[in-house]
Amino acid sequence: MERLSKPYLIGIAGPSCSGKSEVARRLARILRAPTLALDHYYRDLAHIPFEQRVQTNFDAPESLDRELIVKHVGALREGAAVQQPTYDFARHVRAAKTEPIASAPFVLVEGLFALYWPELRDLLNVRIYIDAAHEVCLQRRIFRDVRERGRTEDSVRTQYAATVEPMCECHITPTQAHADLVLSGVAPVKQSVYTILIYVAGHLGDPSLSRLAPSVED
Repeated sequence: MERLSKPYLIGIAGPSCSGKSEVARRLARILRAPTLALDHYYRDLAHIPFEQRVQTNFDAPESLDRELIVKHVGALREGAAVQQPTYDFARHVRAAKTEPIASAPFVLVEGLFALYWPELRDLLNVRIYIDAAHEVCLQRRIFRDVRERGRTEDSVRTQYAATVEPMCECHITPTQAHADLVLSGVAPVKQSVYTILIYVAGHLGDPSLSRLAPSVED
C-alpha cells in the first residue's frame, strides 16, 4: 500500500446498535487502524445528582462534547495522538482514566453522530452509514446494555421508546444523506467490510488495498 501523506479518516455512523461497532472492529483489525469511539465523549454529569443524570436525553447531539470531538478528530487527521476520555455508563460520568489514541495511516471515527456535525464531516475522507430497523436495534441494545452497562431490560425499553427512536428519526436518520456508502446492519459483517475496503481502494486509487478484502473474517 502506498504511503498516505496524511491519515485517512473513515467515519461510521448509524442508529444505536445498528452494527456500527462490529463493522468498525473488523475494519480496524484489517487496516490496523485506531478507533475513536464517540460513545466516550458524553458530557460529564458528575456535577448533578444521579436522579437527574438518569433523566438526561443521551440521544440528543447536545449530550456529547462536540468541541472535544472535533478537536480530537482534527488532531488525528494532522497525525497527532489524543487522549480519548472514557465514560462510565452505569453512573453517567466521565471516568478518571483516558485512553491514548495514536494516529495512523487509517483512523476510524465511529458513533451515532459521526456524520452529524458539518465540521466533523469535513474532517472525514469517507463517510459510512450502517442502517437497521428499530426492532433489530432494540433487541441488540437490550442485550448490550443489560450485559455491559448495568441496565435492566425495562429501563432499556423505556428509554428506547422515549428518546432513542424519536431522536434517531430526528437527528441520525437524516445523516444518511451525507454518506458515501449506506450499508445494511443485518447483512453479514464480512460483506459490509469487504464493500468498504473496495470503496476505499477505489477512492485512493490503490489496488493493493483491495487485496486485503479476502482476509476479512467470517
